[in-house]
Amino acid sequence: MILKWFISHQIKEATRSSFWQKQVVLNIIMGTLLLIMLAYLVMLGFFIDKILESVFPDENPVVLINGIVLYYFCMEVLIRFFMQSLPVLNLETYLALPIPKSAIVHYVAFKSVFSVGNWLSCLVFIPFAIKVIAPMYSGLAACIWIIAMFFLVFSSNFTATYIKRQLAHKPWVVGIFAIFMTALAALDHFKIFSLTSVSVSLMGGIIEKYWLIIIPLIVMISTYLVNYFFLRGRLYPDEVILKQKTRTDSLGDIRYLKSMGLTGHLISLELRLIWRHKRTRSLFYMSPIFLLYGFMFYSDEKTHMPGIMPMFIGIFMTAGIMINYLNYCFSYESNHFDTILSKYTDFKQYIRSKYLFAITISIISYVLTVPYGLYGKDILLINTASFLYNIGFLSFALLFVATFSTKRMDLSRSASFNYQGMGATHWLSMLPGFILPILILWPFNYYHLPRLGYAAIGVIGIIGLIFHKSLLSFVTRQFMKNRYAMAKGFRE
Repeated sequence: MILKWFISHQIKEATRSSFWQKQVVLNIIMGTLLLIMLAYLVMLGFFIDKILESVFPDENPVVLINGIVLYYFCMEVLIRFFMQSLPVLNLETYLALPIPKSAIVHYVAFKSVFSVGNWLSCLVFIPFAIKVIAPMYSGLAACIWIIAMFFLVFSSNFTATYIKRQLAHKPWVVGIFAIFMTALAALDHFKIFSLTSVSVSLMGGIIEKYWLIIIPLIVMISTYLVNYFFLRGRLYPDEVILKQKTRTDSLGDIRYLKSMGLTGHLISLELRLIWRHKRTRSLFYMSPIFLLYGFMFYSDEKTHMPGIMPMFIGIFMTAGIMINYLNYCFSYESNHFDTILSKYTDFKQYIRSKYLFAITISIISYVLTVPYGLYGKDILLINTASFLYNIGFLSFALLFVATFSTKRMDLSRSASFNYQGMGATHWLSMLPGFILPILILWPFNYYHLPRLGYAAIGVIGIIGLIFHKSLLSFVTRQFMKNRYAMAKGFRE
């Protein structure tokens, strides 16, 4: 009965919200696209054996699928961490009612099971099991395999939600998980420990020895209980609010920022704003994706050679987070932009604080990409040229484009599949970010002088640093010219 009322309240809260009612057309379009995607997944499940046979003609498709199952779910944990919203409940409305606390916690912990992501995988592995595993082994074996896959899907779901919750309370837990995943990939790469062999043994063993299904069942129960006890210990919102306030306010105690005067104070406020809101915090969640992007390409020796593609990768890694921040640096403050216009008098300091914060992000990104230099000196040269271009030219170009932002942004909403606040100006930022460096490099690369092209891109950044005061003044004048149009758009 309690579960029935919880579900009823959640449905009413979603359908009665102003956002839902204002986005009816968009919801219909997204629903149609979702149905098309679901149809493609079902087709993939029915024809994946044919695809595997064309690529690996001498291999058993069941063995191939079993070999990548654990890798798939490790990747699924990572994807869920970035894209799946945490299940929440308005605790204050229920704690005063005669409802068992365990019922509330069980509902919040179990609510993520109904996420769409949990059922997308089923559209692939259920048709595969029916078409391939059942004829090859037996119908019972196919059912046991499907149940085991369900257990692993829910295990990845509970693991991702736990890690995401821990990020707000114990960020070091997320760091340990990232190190573990990196170490696991490195061990497999150097053939010290093969997760593929473990995956084949587990999933293949479940098909032949049904009792082995207890292993994924135990994993699922364990991950659920970890979530349950974590939420149980933080059931009372007063304690959570107090801890969150203490943690976010400590960002303003950085001594170096205090020594910078008004600029340091503005940077401190920027840090607090980013860490306190869901959408801005996603900026930090996404940082590993940008920084680890090189592993996807540098493992191929062809990408070590000088050319256009390595330059694109270098810009993406050293400027990806900075671009994400500067694109929305004014939209982040849309809720209180009028207060900023009425309170601050020195807007050059206001713009300078955003510039310094942006280049700090770029500096950290560059330092973290220095180890890619082990792949070759050209990689280090590309990243260095990209870094100079970012802090000397791209940062000013993005700030200039951002002064045309007029789209309001709700920071309490997740960034996943959320296009609120995006406008034509954000797409224009791709021109100086990625297109211009490629156009500069292309003639040098055509005459087989790519290193001179990298040097030219780096020199542009150095020139921008030399004239940074003039560029800041130019951006400030543009901001002063557009500030009232921005404020009007942010009010809508």
